[in-house]
Amino acid sequence: MQSKDKLTVGENIVVGLMLFALFLGAGNIIFPPLLGQFAGESLVIAIFGFLITGVGLPLLAVIAIAKSGGGLQEIASRAHPMFGLIFTVVVYLVIGPLFAIPRTGTVSFEIGVAPFLPDALLTESWPLIIFSILFFIITVLFALNPTKLVDRIGKILTPILIVVISLLAIKSMVTPMGDIGPSQGAYKESPFFESFLQGYLTMDVLAALVFGIVVIHALQDKGVRDKQELVKSTIFAGVIAAIGLSLVYISLSFIGATSTEAIGIQDNGGSILALSSNVLFGNLGSIILAMTIAFACLTTSIGLVAAASQFFEKLTPKVSYKKYVFIFSGFSAVVANVGLTQLISFSVPVLLALYPLAIVLMILSFIDKSFNRSPIVYQLSLLFTSFISVFDGFKAAGIKFPVVETVLTNLPLYSQGIGWLIPGIVGGIIGFIIYIIKK
Repeated sequence: MQSKDKLTVGENIVVGLMLFALFLGAGNIIFPPLLGQFAGESLVIAIFGFLITGVGLPLLAVIAIAKSGGGLQEIASRAHPMFGLIFTVVVYLVIGPLFAIPRTGTVSFEIGVAPFLPDALLTESWPLIIFSILFFIITVLFALNPTKLVDRIGKILTPILIVVISLLAIKSMVTPMGDIGPSQGAYKESPFFESFLQGYLTMDVLAALVFGIVVIHALQDKGVRDKQELVKSTIFAGVIAAIGLSLVYISLSFIGATSTEAIGIQDNGGSILALSSNVLFGNLGSIILAMTIAFACLTTSIGLVAAASQFFEKLTPKVSYKKYVFIFSGFSAVVANVGLTQLISFSVPVLLALYPLAIVLMILSFIDKSFNRSPIVYQLSLLFTSFISVFDGFKAAGIKFPVVETVLTNLPLYSQGIGWLIPGIVGGIIGFIIYIIKK
């Protein structure tokens, strides 16, 4: 490939749409409608908080990877090589077989199959079992033999999915299913901070730390070699993806906010979207939405299985890529059968513990030239952050430490769910002072 100074606007847009397609997975579709239902009359404030963690931080994460010139493990290793390895493995497991890959199967079932089953079968477990087996068999077949067909399906289905979501959103605005209802639960007291935390569930910051290197490779394949131009093009691509995601989130959250009168309060966003499409467009709308999202989730599943398998093959060369494809797909099929609502509840404690560490890593990577990438700054900032984030994870899992909680409740912003912020800053400042003294 011949080197070029910069890409054309059209080429940059293509890369941006590719990044948007990478992000637009199961989590991006199911959480905004649920947020809309629960936020209700506080929707505007809530969506703003959600966009910060669901769009803004992933954009910064992609840029951080571009500026570093390496992948997630390279940035995390600035604290310590062992931490870099462990943290990267955990991230790949979370966006891989533990949560994100199984979620593609359960979302496909919730939106693509469940709405068409008789009520009697919805209480049975075997429809989901059969579907998940078939879903991940197809995933294995494509992940073992990746071809341009998968890319073509993704390129076709992503625009179709955007059109379907746009039609649903426009119809819901022209002929609303009902009025926007009152706020529910935690959204009554703190809609901004509750939605800020809900943005964790998309897993997009974690995914961005992996997708960033994918964008860099795509730009290099187009001939871009200059580092500054790589960063500029990555920012351009990230902005396009961010705009697309923002429009999707706002549209889906509005659908959820106006759906309560027509379909009642649901326990997950997949059900909200499936039932709303039926109300707005009838059976035909449900069928089109079901097929589009099922195939979109399938391509996401194939991509995540392939990415995780490639990473772990490099980590443990004795286990081949093909074996990892079977292991991750089989494991994901089993995990998918806990159901969408349970799968989300299991992921919350892990994400509450992991997300703040990813955010701190990302922020430090932007300013680490000021302290010459001194490991002590990374170490103390991450250590202080983990004291709070890990405890938040235990708390979300129902494991309580009353004495610790009594102490932590005095922290600024703790009741809003971001009590880790001030300790993380303090840890970084202490690390910086130590760096200055040693210097």
